[in-house]
Amino acid sequence: MSTSTSSVTGVDATVTGEDTTVTDQDATETVRLTNGLTCALPADSPLAKLLRSQRTWAGPDAKARLKLLREAKSVAIVGASPNTARSSYFVGTYLQQSSDFRIYFVNPNATEILGQPAYPDLASLPEVPDIVDVFRKASDIPQVIDEVVAVGAPTVWVQLGIWNQEAAEYGESKGLNVVMDRCIKVEHARFHGGLHLLGFDTGQITARKTLR
Repeated sequence: MSTSTSSVTGVDATVTGEDTTVTDQDATETVRLTNGLTCALPADSPLAKLLRSQRTWAGPDAKARLKLLREAKSVAIVGASPNTARSSYFVGTYLQQSSDFRIYFVNPNATEILGQPAYPDLASLPEVPDIVDVFRKASDIPQVIDEVVAVGAPTVWVQLGIWNQEAAEYGESKGLNVVMDRCIKVEHARFHGGLHLLGFDTGQITARKTLR
């Protein structure tokens, strides 16, 4: 299953995603051109925004994403890294410190992340997670979806900067809730009035009392 391709001023480009950044403001997207070359673009660049504007799959709206987060009790981070410079480490730190989720880290090449055991795969977790948060390249998402379906987890959440529309549609066809190209840390923080934490200087999504 291949990643979705968009045509921009006559040049075919595929957004595949890249997990190499420390903060979400600096997230990059890798664009593969028809000549086989790739280049990393800032997620907020005009080209990256144009590619996103041409997408035909939107996923759950804000109200639905809030419901997913409010109902979840556990989150498994697939592609979690013990490297403090990786986005997955930053997100894991936030979720440990600023949420009530039970957090599990999945990385077959690590034994411990953020003081917790790292598991080789989803099937090895002590429980079925409510949300599987994915830090893997776009071409890996279909395989991850198959693993999510196999363990019975209801939701796959693909991180900011990672996009595979065919995989999103495939996941939905398997009965999954699919969120893609959104940071679970940012979404949790904006719904709980915490975007000022850990380097974010914004307020909450509404002026109403923080939801718990």
